[in-house]
Amino acid sequence: MRKLLLYIIIFTTGLIFLARLFYLQIMDDSLAVRSQDNAIEVVYDYPQRGYISDRNGKLMVSNQPSYDVMAIPRNLKPFDTTEFCKILSIEPEELGRRLDKAKIYSPILPSVIIPQLTKAEYAYLQEKMRKYEGFYIQKRSLRDYQVDHSANVLGYIAQVNQKKVNEDPYYISGDLIGRSGVEKVYEELLRGEKGVKYIQKDRFNRDIGPYKDGIYDTLPTKGKDISITIDAELQAYGEKLMKNKRGGIVAIEPESGEILSLVTAPTYDPALLVGRKRSPNYTRLYYDSIAQPLYDRGLLAEYPPGSPFKTLTGLIALQEGVIDTDDRFSCNNGYHYGARRPLGCHSHPSPLNLVPGIAHSCNSYFAQVYRKTIEKYPTPQEGMDTWNKHLQSFGLGQFMGNDLSTGRPGKIPDADYYNRIYNYPTYKWYSTATISNAIGQGEILMTPIQLANMTATIANRGWYYTPHILKEIDGDPIKEEKFTVKNQTTIDREHFDPVVEGMHEVYKNGTARSLQIPGIEIAGKTGTAENYTKIDGKRTQLTDHSIFVAFAPVDNPKIAIAVFVENGYWGSRYAGRIASLMVEKYIKKEITRTDMEDWILNHSLEEEYAKPLSGEPFIINR
Repeated sequence: MRKLLLYIIIFTTGLIFLARLFYLQIMDDSLAVRSQDNAIEVVYDYPQRGYISDRNGKLMVSNQPSYDVMAIPRNLKPFDTTEFCKILSIEPEELGRRLDKAKIYSPILPSVIIPQLTKAEYAYLQEKMRKYEGFYIQKRSLRDYQVDHSANVLGYIAQVNQKKVNEDPYYISGDLIGRSGVEKVYEELLRGEKGVKYIQKDRFNRDIGPYKDGIYDTLPTKGKDISITIDAELQAYGEKLMKNKRGGIVAIEPESGEILSLVTAPTYDPALLVGRKRSPNYTRLYYDSIAQPLYDRGLLAEYPPGSPFKTLTGLIALQEGVIDTDDRFSCNNGYHYGARRPLGCHSHPSPLNLVPGIAHSCNSYFAQVYRKTIEKYPTPQEGMDTWNKHLQSFGLGQFMGNDLSTGRPGKIPDADYYNRIYNYPTYKWYSTATISNAIGQGEILMTPIQLANMTATIANRGWYYTPHILKEIDGDPIKEEKFTVKNQTTIDREHFDPVVEGMHEVYKNGTARSLQIPGIEIAGKTGTAENYTKIDGKRTQLTDHSIFVAFAPVDNPKIAIAVFVENGYWGSRYAGRIASLMVEKYIKKEITRTDMEDWILNHSLEEEYAKPLSGEPFIINR
């Protein structure tokens, strides 16, 4: 029986091997291409990349033809390198280095030797290509920017790196890929699908026609066209207003979460990163460590939010029931507590309750409200964690799940953070130790997009859609659940009305009364945040940041906006003017406050940014 079992196993194994061999050699012709690598040349046909338009259908990015000089190292024959290098404006040493790199990558696969020829270079070289066996010209498409703005939004494409080639079989050396912005996030939509042709070769390496009559050949599929949520005119206007300034502007449509504008300053023309000049231009931008034009301040810069944060301090206090809208607190040019330096404040009516507290941006009012919130609980740790959870419901201290290519979470401290700072339980800490949080200073950090989303949430009276930048794919609206489901805060709707009233009073009778726009009811909040840096190893206070948030119209908001201007003195000086102009531009499509516009366009902060090097004194606002 055992001998019979052994024969059965041998016979069965033999049948399995024979069946598999029959399948591979007779049935599965697709593997024939792999088995004849030496006789088959694979030629890729690159698709047109998808177009990018703004929310109103304005074309922002299209394509232009590009020509790469390719080489298959195994097929190269001796050639006149002097003439070749002269035609292509390349040094012989550099050509040798690129050919060596191609051999290392693969002797039988094509590699890009000279990327992105101009039309004139292509036309001249095409006539002489017969002299350079082993080289050929691969047609591709490069981006053709129809706008000179939105570089940080649109991003750029560049050659894929080896790491990506190893990870993703779609890409081969020399392929182009989105490296930032929309181009990066929606690469798979925009890139399309390459077509492939298999060319049969004879023993002399001559083409003898399509392999198997072209049954394996495929045509390229164009990338999908997309519309983004950006308003191109508003974006261009924002970049114009931010000229000679540093900071960020983020505008959101509250009812949808769509990002209307995403400005970083300083910025650059996206056309600089196209073609053969891309590399030197990118190097110049990258090594500008002072202006940092490649640094997206709207998404990456983490600032103290300043006084706009007071709206959240008030909302949390109302939700926690430690105040009502009629509770009044006095202010004696600041809030005095213990032996510490008082929390300073400017001159305004006193005492006051919530609405005028917001309108006049009273530090003392919100310091006392904050203390009541933290001290409601048996320990400051419990109070701090409750405060933290309310703020997280606004999307603060975290990535919000947006579809942007970069970002930072900001910082909203909790009890664990302060326990580490104060070495608890060795040393105890109380609400007064964190009192600067009440006015958006202290340890709180927020990005402009977080502050804009906070403003949109207040405009909606307690909810928001996750901010996003994709609007349509080939004309079809997006349907991703995370962008179409409301995020509810922990604050009841009823508590938002007095805060909105206070923000409206900011424009009517408060710190932004000079910034009113005829015919538009705007709610806003000025902010001034202390600004520190290290100079020669010493912590130095610079001129304060100018901050402003707003939404309009008050009762049916169409736009919510946050503006940060670094070293901009105080909230209404730069950021407030810019925010008001952006609101008017979006809602009216024209500017009537030309006095404000002229002031912004004719004022520069470049001298302010040079002070750390020049040694001139900074303006310290209290």
